[in-house]
Amino acid sequence: MRFLLLEEVLFRPLQHKQESFEQAPMYVAVMTYLGFGIVTLFGYFRDFLRAVGLEKCNLAQERVEQKDFVPLYQDFENFYNRNLYMRVRDNWNRPVCSLPGPVFDLMERVSDDYNWTFRLTGRTLHNAINMGSYNYLGFAENNADFLKTVADKTQQYGVGVCSTRQEMGTLSIHEELEQLVASFLRVESSMTFGMGFATNSMNIPAIVGKGGLILSDELNHTSLILGARLSGATIRVFKHNNMHSLEKMLREAVCSGQPRTHRPWKKILIMVEGIYSMEGSVVRLSEIIALKKKYKAYLYLDEAHSIGAVGPSGRGVAELFNVNPADVDVMMGTFTKSFGAAGGYIAGKKELVDYLRSHSHSAVYASAMSPPVTEQILRAMKCIMGKDGSTEGERIRQLAENTRYFRARLKEMGFIIYGNDDSPVVPILLYMPGKVVAFAREMLERKIGVVVVGFPATPITEARARFCLSASHTRAMLNQVLRHMNEVGDNLCLKFSRLKYSSCPNLCDETDFELI
Repeated sequence: MRFLLLEEVLFRPLQHKQESFEQAPMYVAVMTYLGFGIVTLFGYFRDFLRAVGLEKCNLAQERVEQKDFVPLYQDFENFYNRNLYMRVRDNWNRPVCSLPGPVFDLMERVSDDYNWTFRLTGRTLHNAINMGSYNYLGFAENNADFLKTVADKTQQYGVGVCSTRQEMGTLSIHEELEQLVASFLRVESSMTFGMGFATNSMNIPAIVGKGGLILSDELNHTSLILGARLSGATIRVFKHNNMHSLEKMLREAVCSGQPRTHRPWKKILIMVEGIYSMEGSVVRLSEIIALKKKYKAYLYLDEAHSIGAVGPSGRGVAELFNVNPADVDVMMGTFTKSFGAAGGYIAGKKELVDYLRSHSHSAVYASAMSPPVTEQILRAMKCIMGKDGSTEGERIRQLAENTRYFRARLKEMGFIIYGNDDSPVVPILLYMPGKVVAFAREMLERKIGVVVVGFPATPITEARARFCLSASHTRAMLNQVLRHMNEVGDNLCLKFSRLKYSSCPNLCDETDFELI
């Protein structure tokens, strides 16, 4: 019998068999397509009623004077918005009127015209459990003692810099943050940016251009896709986390070269994410590094959802897989999730970072990061690293414990969930459009805020609710959510899993994590 410490239980070497992508029964797919077919038919019928003047059309339309102009609105997109999305729009963009911590307050709103417009009732839903924010480590907080340094920096520097980094916008705390990020990631250098989305979309064109080849995972984030398109490089998409698909493309790229000329590619860049935000899956980093070395390619790793959230000390998937950070050519991440702030970073070799300082549009033209935001990131990162006197890794261990507990209980109940056991992003498959809407509304009535996602953000047959775990969630909060999930799952018939999971006591009691 082998004894394992808590860290070994929560952060044991990752095995790909831990990722779950169970397929739903055939009848679920049939009912899903049937549901979309019915609402589409009713949509065309309502469009007919609008055309003959029996129903008012509230959506923006082009003026009669512009009938000969190029259309501003795509026909199908417009059809989908007015006939499908508009009917269920109350489930999104709910106004929050408190700190987005483990619990939050929502402003009540109603619609008198079937969700075309909303009005506030003046009432507030207090202390709803927040299961949708990316507050992985709980740093979205308002503790005055914790935020004292942020307040001091706000008084010292103000709230804005009003200049780019290359002009008058570089402050001493910006340089301190970049040095700390490089130390945290164990790389040579790093550079920070004020916007996470722009960190991808504006830096990729500076790294690769015309004559280059980008091999992109099919589930990559929009910011990566936009950056790839802006670069002018050739883009080829490989199947999600499929090493056979990636190697086939790499082999073909090396053997055939560029189209028509067959000259060698100037650069081959593999783009992947650490944790995929819709699937909850973790990149197969070790295998990708082996392939990129074999075929002399470069690797761009987006750790927006994984930095701070996985690994024994929160250093992301490189630490989770125990790989050398130097093997990742471009390490990208954001401060908007685990660090409770805003912005992003690019890290790696000093030559790469120095090049980006003068060639990245985000570095040359964008305003420098706000001083209080910079200090908040410094505060959070020092806490993670144990440099502020706190217990190093306490929040990271709590997040890992919450993640495994929540995932295990959902599997026992019979829900189909996607992703890796170590991922704090937990997608629960709902499939049918009617169930998606009913689930979100039912959970809100039980004072639980959830995020539901459907087509076109997901495949048409894979609509889901996406839960995001946080270190600030207590066991009582999770048990309350799980109890309501069990009831709602039974009432709406959402337990589609055909796999059987045995109850595991060591996942249900904090005291059982000491020894196994």
